[in-house]
Amino acid sequence: MNEAPLEEHHEYAGPYGQLTPCGGGDPIPLVKKRLLVGRRGEADIQLKFNNVSTQHCRLTVEYGYWFVRDLNSRNGTKVDGRTIMRKRLDPGSKLSIARHEYVIDYEPQELGAYGPPPADDDYMDELMRHSLMDRAGLKKRDNEVKSQRRSLEDELGG
Repeated sequence: MNEAPLEEHHEYAGPYGQLTPCGGGDPIPLVKKRLLVGRRGEADIQLKFNNVSTQHCRLTVEYGYWFVRDLNSRNGTKVDGRTIMRKRLDPGSKLSIARHEYVIDYEPQELGAYGPPPADDDYMDELMRHSLMDRAGLKKRDNEVKSQRRSLEDELGG
């Protein structure tokens, strides 16, 4: 039994990879570097489900990696189970559009990636939602000190 040699180039449904439905079904080809996902005709990838917004999310290739941006959809976009506004999609990530789940398959090097992956915006957004004091762990401690001071004042009749 002869095994075929492993090739560098992978076969996907589209030139930029594919979205494979988790529940089975044909892979969706990724045919260009900017794709609008939605329910209606102007969408590059049409998902004709009632819970998918007309313009649900946008997929873009940046530095060889796919990114997804939610377009204020009614039922949200998730990556690996976490609701996102914008996030990098690494190969094998699970993309949920409303409740429809897909695994994204592509080779970053084939799309022009080199070096470490680009920054994942969602992490920075998450970080920026919290104040510097929170991130340094100072705010909580400050509140604890105030409540201890109050307890002490109460005990001393202050």
